[in-house]
Amino acid sequence: MPIPRRDQLTLVAFLQASNVSVYSGSWRYPSAAGDFLDVRYYQRIARVLEEGTFDLLFFDDRLAMPAIHGDSPADAVRYGARPVKLDLSTVLGAVAGATEHIGLGATYSTTYYQPFHVARVFATLDHLSGGRAAWNVVTSVNDAEAQNFGVKEHIAHDSRYDRAEEFIDVVTRLWDSWEDDAIVADRVNGVFADPERVHEIAHHGEYFDVRGPLTVPRTPQGRPVIIQAGQSGRGRRFAAAWADLIFTGDPSQELAREHYQQQKELIAEAGRDADAVRLLPMVYTIAGETEAIAREKESVFLHDLVHPMASLTLLSEVTNHDFSGHSLDDVVTDELIDSVSGIRGLVQGIRKHLGDRTLTLRMLANHRATLLQGPRFVGTGPQIAEQMEQWFTSRSCDGFVIAATHFPGAFEDFVRLVVPELRARGLVRTEYTGKTLRENLGLDRPANVFARTPQAPAL
Repeated sequence: MPIPRRDQLTLVAFLQASNVSVYSGSWRYPSAAGDFLDVRYYQRIARVLEEGTFDLLFFDDRLAMPAIHGDSPADAVRYGARPVKLDLSTVLGAVAGATEHIGLGATYSTTYYQPFHVARVFATLDHLSGGRAAWNVVTSVNDAEAQNFGVKEHIAHDSRYDRAEEFIDVVTRLWDSWEDDAIVADRVNGVFADPERVHEIAHHGEYFDVRGPLTVPRTPQGRPVIIQAGQSGRGRRFAAAWADLIFTGDPSQELAREHYQQQKELIAEAGRDADAVRLLPMVYTIAGETEAIAREKESVFLHDLVHPMASLTLLSEVTNHDFSGHSLDDVVTDELIDSVSGIRGLVQGIRKHLGDRTLTLRMLANHRATLLQGPRFVGTGPQIAEQMEQWFTSRSCDGFVIAATHFPGAFEDFVRLVVPELRARGLVRTEYTGKTLRENLGLDRPANVFARTPQAPAL
């Protein structure tokens, strides 16, 4: 049965509070800004995105330097392969003060944080930003992260998702622990809030014991927007049950269209409105005043800026496997796939994109560290807008997560060259109309699980 959909694209900007964008060679680009340790760097980028009426800016995160390769962070540090990760609550607080409308998203792990802490961080951000907070729910990826939190090895995949299910259930009930009308502020009688409308959640589960209530009243959005990007079967079911926005990483439009339909069906099976959940593939956009300029930029990014060892370092990070004993030209064999946890899905995705070509570690590593890990829209503003519209109207997505080749120039080019074309086609807004992120996304404000059903009037 056809799935109803919105008429406009959802636009999300993918950022890192780091020396690089998601593209690990970005720091080497001549016009890339180098002041990533200055708060004004993030504020400048956010203001550009708000000028382009993006729905949301979102920061990815890791809780360790890439240190699986050679059992050392040395190559990550040497080649700038994402060794810097600033605390996101501080960064987003500064960005909130420099913007008025754009949504503010951050990654927080359900494996190495605690529910009360995460609930309080995002509830606070939602209040202080006027209802613009979003939480990207992740389960973390490797042993290097585990070892920064007193754990020798990363928790097994299914156990991470079991913990995540309980974690997000606790967080959402903490967000609901204050009813909307709990604060009465009766100065005459000295009553600040009604204790019958502030609830202990009294959670006692397999992974967590949380008494509650949260120390932050219910927020403008009721609950911050939930983001998820699980690619495994378990991850997709988790996203179907909980997410408002689902980030995807399909390398081609054919795969994206297939994923879109399958994920919408999973959402409906979970008893939710499939149209209310947005599927957003990550794409690179390389815009130029002419197609030749854009293609020249693309060539520089693909061939000149990422060091091969940076690529192998990031492949080791994402697969939780040390590839330092391998050559980049080693063929990816069935034996290697069977022995490396986390590589099978990556290989399958690339083979769907590249066909039966012999795969090498260089190809896998480049997929993770260069512009090969997602579709690329390259050209003039009208050419990129045409590609985006075609994906959208063919039911391959509900919008896009725009990944930057470098900061801030890639977003400046997109806003200057592509956004006017998207507006002319009626695909994105010309101005913000809602007060909160949920309103701008067209999402309902969730009901409070503790709210009492109003009593019918007596006859």
